[in-house]
Amino acid sequence: MAGRVTAAGPAPPVDPARFRGLMARWATGVSVVTAHQGPGDAGLTVNALLSVSLTPPSLLVSVSRDADTLAAITASGRFGVSFLAADQRPLSERFAAPVSAEEKFRGVAIHRAPGGSPLLDGSIGAVECRLAQQIPAFDHVLLIGEVLHAELGGDRPPLVFFRSSYATAEGADRLGLPPSRA
Repeated sequence: MAGRVTAAGPAPPVDPARFRGLMARWATGVSVVTAHQGPGDAGLTVNALLSVSLTPPSLLVSVSRDADTLAAITASGRFGVSFLAADQRPLSERFAAPVSAEEKFRGVAIHRAPGGSPLLDGSIGAVECRLAQQIPAFDHVLLIGEVLHAELGGDRPPLVFFRSSYATAEGADRLGLPPSRA
């Protein structure tokens, strides 16, 4: 019978490489999560982001426990999220690189949200959130933020990640997805 669940015991563990390959088939937008703490800024590229609620406006981002940005978010109690446009791939790659926070922001045009979080200029939209909740989840921490500030950027194609590659913008309203590697 289709869809029937049996009590055959625990399922075998899922191979992490297989799971990664499966998740590569899920197209996601790309964003940079930022925080300002003390004398400096911190930031990292994130594609694990979702809207949680409209009342109050809130979102969730998943951040690795060892990310330096996590400490800055926790200490400041705020974070920004800049939603990247298709032509901002170099920013995505820069904020994903294992370099110092100072190097990530060097020469990058930003503006400050009202609470001080750095937001990347030229993004298709951005928010600043108050950290409302942290949920430990294996090797990551889920951060739920209440949106305190929201801004719309230019109406351009988004930066999309699919099959472990970036999509390419094909004009003002079309994206070219990477071909299958199978």
